[in-house]
Amino acid sequence: IFREGKKSKQKEILTILQKDLQLQTLPSIIECFDNSNIQGTTPVASMVRFVQGKPDKKGYRHFNIKTVEGANDFASMKEIVSRRYHRLVDEAVPLPDLSVVDGGKGQLSSACEALKEVGIYGQTPIIGIAKKLEEIYYPDDPVPLHIDKRSSSLKLIQYMRNEAHRFGITHHRGRR
Repeated sequence: IFREGKKSKQKEILTILQKDLQLQTLPSIIECFDNSNIQGTTPVASMVRFVQGKPDKKGYRHFNIKTVEGANDFASMKEIVSRRYHRLVDEAVPLPDLSVVDGGKGQLSSACEALKEVGIYGQTPIIGIAKKLEEIYYPDDPVPLHIDKRSSSLKLIQYMRNEAHRFGITHHRGRR
């Protein structure tokens, strides 16, 4: 009975997230991207994957930035989103129900450019979350969405972002 209660709680949170973000489908599979570098050295990035609102650690990925010199968060984000989704398309793996980019308009627009280059822009919803004010950005919309700070859906997005950050920092330390 306890397990069933936990599953229904996760589904409830995902339903709230779907409503808050105005998504067409329940975001059962969510991927979240983050960049990491220290003053431009050894740029790396990470992607975490959540299934049914829970971390799917087998789906976590590290990326060593290959095409960007120095601290260029926008170019790094474009590279990793492009690499990730090229791979999914090449392997005919279904796209996630939602992609989350750690960062505001700049990182989000870079990720959108990558999706356009891969040819899947518009096939998977994508948002950016900016730190401090915890604003949610949509592609081509300059006005951010503010979700109630106590909302379980915002807490899930923050958890994913923090997990991507932690996972990336751990990899970055290993590289140094």
